[in-house]
Amino acid sequence: MSTSPADMKENAEANSKWLDAHYDPVANLYTFSPCIALADLQGDGENKLVVGDLGTGVCNMKLKVYRGTSLMSENTLLDLPTGLVSFLMDQHEPRTPAIAVASGPFIYIYKNLRPYFKFTLPTLEVNPLEQEVWSQAKEDMIDPMSLREMLEGIRDKADIPLSVRSLKFLMLDPQEMEAFVSLHKQQPIRRQTVITCISTLKKNMADEDAVCCLVIGTESKDVYILDPEAFTILCKMSLPSAPTLMDVTGQFDVEFRITVACRNGNIYILRRESPKPKYCIELASHPVGLVRVGKNVVVGCAQETLHGYTQKGKKLWTVYLPAAVTAMGLMDHHTRGFQAVLVGLANCEVHLYRDKNLVSTVKTPDVVTSICFGRYGREDGTLIMTTKGGGVMVKILKRTAVFEDRDTAPGPPLAQGVRLNVPKKTKLYVDQTMRERENAVAMHRAFQMDLSRLRLAVARAYVKALESSLTPMSASLSEPLKMNAVVQGLGPSFKLTLNIQNTAACRPVMNLAVSFLYDQTLYSMKNAFFKIPLLVPGLNYPIDTFVECLTDKGISDIIKVFVLREGKSAPLLTAHINMPVSEGLALN
Repeated sequence: MSTSPADMKENAEANSKWLDAHYDPVANLYTFSPCIALADLQGDGENKLVVGDLGTGVCNMKLKVYRGTSLMSENTLLDLPTGLVSFLMDQHEPRTPAIAVASGPFIYIYKNLRPYFKFTLPTLEVNPLEQEVWSQAKEDMIDPMSLREMLEGIRDKADIPLSVRSLKFLMLDPQEMEAFVSLHKQQPIRRQTVITCISTLKKNMADEDAVCCLVIGTESKDVYILDPEAFTILCKMSLPSAPTLMDVTGQFDVEFRITVACRNGNIYILRRESPKPKYCIELASHPVGLVRVGKNVVVGCAQETLHGYTQKGKKLWTVYLPAAVTAMGLMDHHTRGFQAVLVGLANCEVHLYRDKNLVSTVKTPDVVTSICFGRYGREDGTLIMTTKGGGVMVKILKRTAVFEDRDTAPGPPLAQGVRLNVPKKTKLYVDQTMRERENAVAMHRAFQMDLSRLRLAVARAYVKALESSLTPMSASLSEPLKMNAVVQGLGPSFKLTLNIQNTAACRPVMNLAVSFLYDQTLYSMKNAFFKIPLLVPGLNYPIDTFVECLTDKGISDIIKVFVLREGKSAPLLTAHINMPVSEGLALN
């Protein structure tokens, strides 16, 4: 298979920035970006890779910890993990972070790579009509078919959804219903939600090693903030739809923002002391990735687009991608002060965007499903990716790598995407606009008249300059000349150099003379008139003469220079030389 020169150039540029540290295509690691994190779990200064492995989706779900390229430990998970974060629970020494794994309705807390605590989401309110129907089934007052009809009626009309038990019952075949009712009718009805996303929020300090609260989004359209020590609910917020992606910034005790992408295709922004969303961003398609860069939010959508928004929901830019987004992550290189967005695409590429500019492209052997950038081991700039086939890739950013601010993708120049700083409309602006609308014809006529007068004045000045030969270049086609003058010296003696050049293509100019006109009470010249030799085209002829200043009053005047044709009184060229003040006489 032949490779185009453009692809070879891209690969060379990518290889010049990244080192291929490790690639294991058969690592059997299946995960996505919310289930991967880097943390110093043992306090030895080396960050470990913590991964929530999805296994087959039904079994073999595990929490795996990697050190370098080898598996350090693993713990079995009872359900599919939906998110994983590392956070500091307390101020106790040694300052080792804990790992929180969201799985079903539970959060499993691991400390020192061992199970430490399990948090369970509070149960939801059960529909009273559903409870009454199951109570009747418990007393054998209704048969399974009547129970099914009554539950279907409740499901279609009730505001409170049915429990999982009732929904499973409605999915059964008629011959299986009686055994299901006999098995579950003695147990109390519970309606339990599950966790869809998880993140962390600094409690009261902005330091990197500050204590963090857990922030979780649930299927019941709620967002909970948990205390890091007692694991009690500190705050509860409601959303119009179930959250799928989450980004948190700020401090719980001061001010914070929670940016949530929901299943209805919108992004909501929650703030402190606001139980409902403060701002809403309506997207054209469903969000598949959410990353905060500084004060802006970058969203990857299902329609192969990347959007940038302010934290108040104002759209900044849009980038059209060559393939669907499979993973997104933040590249935050603290030592360089460099922040960008990593976007994994379905065409086996990872694009690095700084604002809307594509600054780097990394080719991968398989489709990337998760991306994580940070300190791994003792290397600050490490990029870790997992692939669709279960492989793991580790790349290290070279210390000599430079990312240019210009966009490497073909397209319009950067200046075209810069927004103009248009001021707000003032009352004066509105009044002027109304006046221009009402008097448009009169204003246009006045403008045309002023323009015509300006053109006439310019034409007259040009003709006058040509007639008096005041231009630095000759207007005559037979003697095309160019002249400039240089004055040297402090005084009272000055050296005056005239540089005359014939600008014709091949015709020489002859029979020319130079004459000087000056105030004889201020200056004196030994020879105020002399002839010029033959001027060959293209050569510069310097003509030197000396001027003597006669006054010591510190004043100066203009010396006029005329280039004449023998036998004609009208000069070909005229130059006005502003003579400097004679500093020699002034000092004396």
